[in-house]
Amino acid sequence: MPAPDSAPTPQRGSYAKGIARRQEILDRAIEVFAQRGARRTSLRAIAQEVGVTHAALTHYFGSLEELLVEVYRESEHRSDSPPRSPDATPAEMMQTSAAENREIPGLVQLYSTLVAAALEDGHPAAQAFIGRRFAALREDMTARVRDLQASGHVRDDLDPGLVAALTIAASDGLQTQWLLEPSVDHEAALGLLDRLLAGPKTRA
Repeated sequence: MPAPDSAPTPQRGSYAKGIARRQEILDRAIEVFAQRGARRTSLRAIAQEVGVTHAALTHYFGSLEELLVEVYRESEHRSDSPPRSPDATPAEMMQTSAAENREIPGLVQLYSTLVAAALEDGHPAAQAFIGRRFAALREDMTARVRDLQASGHVRDDLDPGLVAALTIAASDGLQTQWLLEPSVDHEAALGLLDRLLAGPKTRA
């Protein structure tokens, strides 16, 4: 029986190298998409920009759609957003995200591309990712709205799930408008929504 600190087998070593190589490619792809967005292009063209072969990109990510999903997922995980206050409303949470997104318009465009792909047949990776993301966001926001209603910060005559869905829809729609016309004030519009939903404690 080999000692616990024995050298890794060639198979294990190759697997670790493969993981590291995939991460290296993903790191570079995030930089590329943050700069250029998700303009319609081929996996081969992206491979050239990233600095790898088309075969390598296909090996590690399978398809253009799967690469886009992984790039956006990884970029979200790396976000260094400050912790949100427990009293922050859903609209305030989206205002924070809007401010951050202005710094990385390429990734905002990538997100919009994934949402559009998820609405079409034949895009299982985008559909699964966007569907899970919306479901998790609605669940988190619905719970937050219930807490804010209990504390008087949000009107208690509103359905929490509908407030969550409305806030997400407003933020995503405003984000699309901002991509097309940068003068659209995403944050101010969300602030207006917040005031419309405010409970007695917030209005006092």
